[in-house]
Amino acid sequence: MSKKAKQIVRDFYRSDILRDDTVMERFFHPELVLIWNSANGLSIMNYEDIINFFGEVRRSYNDLRIEVSHLLADDNHVTIRYKYYIRTMENPDEELGIAHFIAIWEVKDDKLYRGYQVSHPVADKDDTNESYHRVKV
Repeated sequence: MSKKAKQIVRDFYRSDILRDDTVMERFFHPELVLIWNSANGLSIMNYEDIINFFGEVRRSYNDLRIEVSHLLADDNHVTIRYKYYIRTMENPDEELGIAHFIAIWEVKDDKLYRGYQVSHPVADKDDTNESYHRVKV
């Protein structure tokens, strides 16, 4: 592997997926599969599904910010814990936390290849001031 897996995952999550049209091609393997457990149940998404998902995100949000607390690597597998914040088109002055995530990525050919992700919507009782300090990124 020419680039370290941890750096590839870090670079993806630091990228501006809302405004940079090259992000998906640069970071997603053509055979990508994401297995995602969310409050809505299990979703298994392939490359085209992910492209369509982020297309909808681009249409829905004015800004997307990530706060990463953990980024851990073991060879070509990387685990990341993070929270997404958004600003909507209707209210660009208000930033809202939308969900907490933990994902494990397998990197192949310097791209995100297999992902296993769990997410949970933000709740009123979230203690993000204490739980999202940077631990290992």
